[in-house]
Amino acid sequence: MEQNIYKPYLMKIAAITEEAPGVRTFKLEFTNPDEAAAFTFTTGQFGLYSAFGEGESTFCIASSPTRKGYIECTFRETGRVTSSLADKDVGDIVGFRGPYGNVFPLEKWKGKNLIFVAGGIALPPLRSVIWNCLDLRDWFKDITVVYGARSVADLVYKNELEDWGKRMDMKLVTTVDPGGEKPGWTGKVGFVPHIVEQIAPPAANTVAIVCGPPIMIKLTLPVLAKLGFGKNEIYTTLENRMKCGLGKCGRCNTGRSYVCKDGPVYTLAELEKLPAEY
Repeated sequence: MEQNIYKPYLMKIAAITEEAPGVRTFKLEFTNPDEAAAFTFTTGQFGLYSAFGEGESTFCIASSPTRKGYIECTFRETGRVTSSLADKDVGDIVGFRGPYGNVFPLEKWKGKNLIFVAGGIALPPLRSVIWNCLDLRDWFKDITVVYGARSVADLVYKNELEDWGKRMDMKLVTTVDPGGEKPGWTGKVGFVPHIVEQIAPPAANTVAIVCGPPIMIKLTLPVLAKLGFGKNEIYTTLENRMKCGLGKCGRCNTGRSYVCKDGPVYTLAELEKLPAEY
């Protein structure tokens, strides 16, 4: 019998974390143990999450493939589907379809330094990679995370940021936009591209992984180029371009690339071959 490629896994919400205003993380467990045992994914891949009767929304798998038995997703309440998902409680059933897309090439990064640059709600796609790399810590040299948001309240994964800040095997730099700080804030104040330029990570033997609002990415890429990063050593993920997951609806089409199939992970060299609209 031919498999229905549109049939989702049934997933139970095992835990809900309020990350920031309007932003939640779901920990999802398979209702079918056999499906749970057979399921695998690689960091960088994404899925479609469904609120039955409302539709599907596309976002990354925010957990690491090294963490077995569940997946996590983080989303902002912005429309009909995400609002319906936000109304769910622990124990409710949602759908998940995936994994889809290409991956971050961790094997290729072995022996290199890594710098992750993220802004706002764009930390979830990098969270999967960060935890994957931390769980394989011996593979890599220095690991640096630069993460910023509009305000302290808008920072996601606050508990994990606190834990990362205490680790001796990585460096965490957090920042908020001017005016977004609050009493007791000990991080930096400034826009992410400026902070990257300020800390000036060495480009030699280093890979940069960037994800954030389009304006943040646009302003960060020249900074990395100025610091000496090559176009093949800068990676990003075009999560906002993903649609049906299969490349069949065509809405992910950008030039000759179908983001659902060819992405969402691209190097800067690959991005520059796409139309400016990306």
